[in-house]
Amino acid sequence: MSKQFARTSESGARCLRVMKALRGQTLSGLSNSDIAKALNIPPSAVTRCMNTLISEGFATKLDNGRFALSVAALQIAQAHADEMTRATNRIHELNQRVAAGSHY
Repeated sequence: MSKQFARTSESGARCLRVMKALRGQTLSGLSNSDIAKALNIPPSAVTRCMNTLISEGFATKLDNGRFALSVAALQIAQAHADEMTRATNRIHELNQRVAAGSHY
């Protein structure tokens, strides 16, 4: 690891791994024990991460007691997808202009 990134927060990294574990589970969610088992960490660590993620608005506890990414987290993903669509459209537009021999 480079010196630039040598100082990291293990608890922060663990919470980010928990977020990754939740991807694709928005509707059904994952239980605390599912997450703990998938990441090979104690359930108590999952609880701490989930409390942090929920308090910061990145996760939610579903009615079935399982955890999922929150709407706010999904909005971040959607904003990225929207940005990529705009960039793709702009590149396509520029390619069309170049192919047509247009001047700017």
